Amino acid sequence: MEPRDIKAVPESINSYLKLFHLALVTNEDEAAHWFLSREHIIDTFVVESANGKLMDFLSFYTLPSTVMHHPAHKSLKAVYSFYNIHTELPLQELMNDALIIAKLKGFDVFNALDLMENKTSLEKLKFGIGDGNLQYYLYN
Repeated sequence: MEPRDIKAVPESINSYLKLFHLALVTNEDEAAHWFLSREHIIDTFVVESANGKLMDFLSFYTLPSTVMHHPAHKSLKAVYSFYNIHTELPLQELMNDALIIAKLKGFDVFNALDLMENKTSLEKLKFGIGDGNLQYYLYN
């Protein structure tokens, strides 16, 4: 994603997230802060129509880990799916693109939660179910 894409992002996110009971509401400044690609932090990619209109986007953030006591491997490059907004492409296709991009960028692991509409796509893309028990906290 490039700075020129930021104007269209809040409308796309806010419109899509109306499908859910609990959702982010964003503006241009927040969208720039949270979604503009920054190396080793976040990657965001947009899908544009033939006339240049933003249709869909995918994002994932980087969370590397240190591998301890291994003779060859010192780190694990992991990414976590962040926001994936689809209006034209099927979500499964968008998530598949995210997997390919992460692999091409040299990441070892792609993690995703079964939030929003992710669950059906994750199953079809053969994601394994983790063993973690997540707790969510909301702050006002």
